[in-house]
Amino acid sequence: MGKFYDHINEHQRRFIEKQHVFFVATAPLSADGRVNVSPKGLDCFRVLGPNQVAYLDLIGSGNETSAHLLENGRITFMFCAFDGPPNILRLYGRGQVILPEHDNWNALIGHFPSGHAGVRQIILAQIEQVQTSCGFGVPLMNYVGDRDHLQRWAETKGEDGLAEYVREKNARSIDGLPTPISLSTSRTSS
Repeated sequence: MGKFYDHINEHQRRFIEKQHVFFVATAPLSADGRVNVSPKGLDCFRVLGPNQVAYLDLIGSGNETSAHLLENGRITFMFCAFDGPPNILRLYGRGQVILPEHDNWNALIGHFPSGHAGVRQIILAQIEQVQTSCGFGVPLMNYVGDRDHLQRWAETKGEDGLAEYVREKNARSIDGLPTPISLSTSRTSS
């Protein structure tokens, strides 16, 4: 049976910080729209406070999260224990997209490791509810390391190539919703 909390406690924060992968889920308001679930890694998630989290979002093949947040703000994060005691933790909240030209960008970017190529935006979320559940069905797996494919791809594209890619592939969701895209041509974290 799941347990619910109104904030992220210290034990939950430590669990989140140990995870190498997390999942982000969003959905449009349309009943015909596609629900999106994206896996994320590369040490890009931060707990900023008991009710606030952020992750550094890197350029990818789509930008569904951004489109859904612009439309309705709903977001869910899920963390699963793939080693140690079984556990699943979900964070339910309201998110917003922080682009490099946003007033809060400089304050937020410092929470993340520098050197990521292909930085697209920061997703900032206010957490309204935390849920934990057993995770008995999640397999045990060993963490081997992070893939370097995204970093190499972004470096090969270069800043101009990444800006063009974002304009072509990330300006609309797969359901046609608009996404906020950056006016900045810089795509690496500081």
